[in-house]
Amino acid sequence: MKKKFKLEDLDCANCAAKMEDAIKKIDGVNDATVSFLAQKMTIDARDDKFDEIMKEVVKVCSKVEPDCRILM
Repeated sequence: MKKKFKLEDLDCANCAAKMEDAIKKIDGVNDATVSFLAQKMTIDARDDKFDEIMKEVVKVCSKVEPDCRILM
């Protein structure tokens, strides 16, 4: 399943790159992109565990950029 999300308060391109790298390491994630300029994130992950994976994605993003919110 591939889904796009809008990001709010992502402050720098370096943080976006760190988030992207960390998300790609989550078990079940096939691919991920985080765009600082567009303030968007695309996640391609297993359908059957998508909700669990998104909980991990939120945790990862909060560690890298505490003010960033994922609008679902």
